[in-house]
Amino acid sequence: MKRIPSYGTADRPPLSQWIPLSIQHVFAMFGATILVPILVGLSPSTALFTAGTGTLIYIVCTKGKVPVFLGSSFAFITALISISSTMGFAYAMGGAFFSGVTYCLVSLVIRYAGIGWIKKALPDVVIGSVIIVIGMCLAPTAVSMASTGADGEYSLVSLSIALVTLAATIVPNVFFKGFFSIIPVLIGLLVGYFFTLIMGIFFPAYAIIDFTIVKEAAWFGFPSFALPKFNFVAIMTFVIVSFATICEHMGDTMVISKVVGKNFYEDPGLHKTLLGDGLATLWASLWGGPPNTTYGENVGVVALTKVYSVWVTGGAAVVAVLLSLFQKFGALIQTIPSPVLGGICLLLFGTIAASGLRTLVDSGVDYQDKRNLTISSVILCLGIGGAVLQFALSSSLSFSLGGVALSTVVGIVLNLVLPKENESKQA
Repeated sequence: MKRIPSYGTADRPPLSQWIPLSIQHVFAMFGATILVPILVGLSPSTALFTAGTGTLIYIVCTKGKVPVFLGSSFAFITALISISSTMGFAYAMGGAFFSGVTYCLVSLVIRYAGIGWIKKALPDVVIGSVIIVIGMCLAPTAVSMASTGADGEYSLVSLSIALVTLAATIVPNVFFKGFFSIIPVLIGLLVGYFFTLIMGIFFPAYAIIDFTIVKEAAWFGFPSFALPKFNFVAIMTFVIVSFATICEHMGDTMVISKVVGKNFYEDPGLHKTLLGDGLATLWASLWGGPPNTTYGENVGVVALTKVYSVWVTGGAAVVAVLLSLFQKFGALIQTIPSPVLGGICLLLFGTIAASGLRTLVDSGVDYQDKRNLTISSVILCLGIGGAVLQFALSSSLSFSLGGVALSTVVGIVLNLVLPKENESKQA
């Protein structure tokens, strides 16, 4: 078999290789990108559209030098659900809009002041603990989706579907090699979906997949543009979470730099990559799409294939946009049963929490230091416990901050006010 040669970031492969290489990236990002909008009640087709167009915006901002793909961010799931349920969808998009604005402002500051101030305000002990909170706050949602039926009651059938899906996701993730080890979410989705479909054929009482929405959907169509609405509480919730995802962005940029062998912190510059990420999220909010983030799945494809071409990731973005315009395809995605999604989320949400643990371990956070132990303890307890800070600003306006956002703020404050070990000894 002829081996596909490696390509540099500026190289454009011949069309016969370019198209399949780009489609490979679409497979890698697809499962996670559509999962976020399904979980929070947004349109999967719109998410594909904003992920594809957002990636193209990123490529322009980074001068075509960084081969990454932007997809739906899991870090904002809790904020999207809470703001949408209490204030409405438009206000959640308003918060997402200002999340993008925050990225742009931070990129401007980094351009002139460097990144030292971020590390000072958000050290690894805060970031790692907050990431754990994000995963653990989502855990009840995964368990509920995996174990309840359409009537909201416990269902052994739903649990069996979820467990089959979970197993089908774990096996390629742990035991498979090469490309298939990078797309466990997509494999789990397909296996769980077809298991549910076959079970419904043999046991009609358990047929839970309804194709009516696919029949009624148009063949082609564009996502609808809608202006977001703004609320102070919604804005602050998203802005606070943004600081955690900015640090995640910095980590992803460092990883892709190591994979490609170029320092993207310097060229095109971290301020450029943050600007691209921020503008992509700002753009997504205008179409009703979730905030975007750089995707580790696609970084894995780059590392595996040693194809670093930005033309390939750009081609994947175009394919994603084309898929988003195929409305029957989007409707088919919406027929994915809740237990299938729940089975995948049992692994994915736990993986988010575990990545927080990895951040703490890899950075060498010392828990013999009472300062670190205190910061993590308070963040975890407030975040996972669901603490809320709420008070009235006027007769018609109240302020409420809870969950991930509150725990992040408290963690930042504790980090800034608690003396470090050497400082306390000097005192």
